[in-house]
Amino acid sequence: MLLLSLDTSTTVCSVALHQDETLLGCYELFTERTSSAMLTTLINDVVKHTGYELNQLDAIAVAKGPGSYTGLRIGVSTAKGLCFALDKPLLAINTLAAMAEQIRSFYSATYRLCPMIDARRMEVYCAFYGAADGSELRATSAEIIDEQSFSDWLAKGPVVFFGDGAAKCRAALGGQSNAVFLDKLIQPSARTVGLLATAALTEGRFENVAQFEPFYLKEFMTAKPKPLVL
Repeated sequence: MLLLSLDTSTTVCSVALHQDETLLGCYELFTERTSSAMLTTLINDVVKHTGYELNQLDAIAVAKGPGSYTGLRIGVSTAKGLCFALDKPLLAINTLAAMAEQIRSFYSATYRLCPMIDARRMEVYCAFYGAADGSELRATSAEIIDEQSFSDWLAKGPVVFFGDGAAKCRAALGGQSNAVFLDKLIQPSARTVGLLATAALTEGRFENVAQFEPFYLKEFMTAKPKPLVL
């Protein structure tokens, strides 16, 4: 099965092509404001340069969030547009689950993995996954981090915190013996979105293309206009 995967959850713009679980190609851009301008170019390039055409795809997968409102809208809109145009099914993968999949094989079953995406100030989007099988142990949530955060989880054993939201949490949580922080920044990637989507494709876990919306987690908040004083 030929699967195209997209991830624009953050400022990283990432596209991958998998044949079953084998990665055929992956393009990633780590620059600001690249998603809208370069996403379609990367899609065409990764398919063409691996020797395929878009109409040969069996399905399209997208990182559904959480993440950047703008990035998620771009990725989901592009994926839905391709599904409609090519008459292909849509698969959606939690961005945090795909992040956890990047490092899962490096840790034993005693570890829990907590990917974090920066949500401004001391707030992060995060979830907990088991290192053994990638199962979700704690659902995705928006958390404001302080010294008491995740104390119940840290009391049970080691937790690996990573992602662009983890750095600002290090001062608050780093003093706890079971808190592990990675020196390398782990960014969302279509590579592992594709791996998880391969299983979803096999199991037939498709989305309704017309009704599917990104997993924003929080409502988009805009500043209220000031009342006009006459």
